[in-house]
This record gives sequence, C-alpha cells and structure tokens, in this order.
Amino acid sequence: MKNRDELLHTIQRYDFALYDLMLYLDTHPKCRHAMQLYAKYRKQREEAVKDYVEHYGPLMALQSDTTKKWNWGQGPYPWEKEAN
Repeated sequence: MKNRDELLHTIQRYDFALYDLMLYLDTHPKCRHAMQLYAKYRKQREEAVKDYVEHYGPLMALQSDTTKKWNWGQGPYPWEKEAN
C-alpha cells in the first residue's frame, strides 16, 4: 500500500495521461492503441482512487460516505499541506 502522498501523485499522473490521451483521441478517434491505453489508465486510476478513498477519505464531496455520517468536511483536504 502506498502512503497518502504517493497515492495522490499516482492519481495525478493518471489524470495527466488520460487528459493527454483525450486530446490525442480528439484528433485521432480511430487509433485503437490510444483507446486501449485510455481504457487501461482509466481502470488503474479508478482503482487508485478507490484505494485512496478507502484509506484516506474522499477526494471529492461526491465520494463522501453518506450511510453513516457526512465525512467530506473532516479534512485535511487532499490539497492542504497537512494532508501531504
């Protein structure tokens, strides 16, 4: 298991790669290799986000656990220095 900072950086790297692939696919919509990479990185990002949320809390308010109590505002937020 990666620590909080490493996991957050992993998610950010996937975000960058996915955004870059989206731009490429806008101009090359039939490129199978790019589509395969996009699907692969998207799945890996989803897994990393799931791990982060399970161990460190939500990255976005939409990921808050509403079955027990609202846990979004309990901070520190991922972008605050105390969280890293």
